[in-house]
Amino acid sequence: MTKLLLSIHVLASILVVGPIAVAASMFPRYARQTAGEDGHSVSATVLLHRICSGYAIVGVAVPVFGIATGAQLGVLTDAWLLTSIVLTTIAAAILALAILPGQESMIESAAAAAADGTGTGTGDGADTKRAAARLAGLTGVFNLLWAVVVVLMIVRPGSTTGA
Repeated sequence: MTKLLLSIHVLASILVVGPIAVAASMFPRYARQTAGEDGHSVSATVLLHRICSGYAIVGVAVPVFGIATGAQLGVLTDAWLLTSIVLTTIAAAILALAILPGQESMIESAAAAAADGTGTGTGDGADTKRAAARLAGLTGVFNLLWAVVVVLMIVRPGSTTGA
């Protein structure tokens, strides 16, 4: 049973967190292009946001199967796993409370720009660039947190069953 849970956990991590990391990383580039652009970049940002938000919902499976695997292995109180859980929680909070709302805000701004015909929406190009830069930074932190979690999962420092 442990091997099955671990396999599902690892597959879910790769197939769910990976697309979020890639789509969230691509979003700021396309969002910067939306000011004064045709609908191509706006459509791309909408698609990237849908990938992030859709996969975020399914992403709940990653910690669920991770905790189930940890329980089967008897390592739920190990420092490396507790640290991984904390980092995963921080990454999830950044995604849910900052990245996804930031993407929505930029999409709404681009839609307003297209609707009023000025190409500037409610702000100007500098506002879009600042928002995109902030979003890129948050996404970088999100991705870095996941990279640290992956390393902790592989190395398992202090674990008697680690590498």
